[in-house]
Amino acid sequence: MFGMGWAEIGVILVVAMLVFGPERLPELAKQAGGFVRTVKQMADNAKNDLGREIGQDLSGLQLRDLDPREAVRRTFLDEPLLSGGTAAKAVTSRALRPGEKPPFDAEAT
Repeated sequence: MFGMGWAEIGVILVVAMLVFGPERLPELAKQAGGFVRTVKQMADNAKNDLGREIGQDLSGLQLRDLDPREAVRRTFLDEPLLSGGTAAKAVTSRALRPGEKPPFDAEAT
C-alpha cells in the first residue's frame, strides 16, 4: 500500500497513538475513511463526466493508465507476446557488406 511495508505502517500507528491518544484515534480513523471515500467518489464522478463529454465508456479506465511512465513502459518496454504466450525476440541488425547500400525508406522523414 503506497509503497510501504508492514513495519512502516506499524510505526505510523504507534506514533499516531502516542500523538492523538487511544480515545481520539477511532474518530480520526473514521474521518480519514470518509475523506478517502469522498475523494474516490469525486474521481469516479469526474471520470464519468469526462466519458460523457467525449462520448466513450471509461468505466474500465484506471488512474494508473493515465500515468505517463506507465504508458511509456507499456508501449516501449514490454516485449510483444507471440500467440503461444512467449516473448518475441527482437530482430538484430547485421553489418553491411563492403559496397552494400543501406536500406532506405523515402517515406520515413
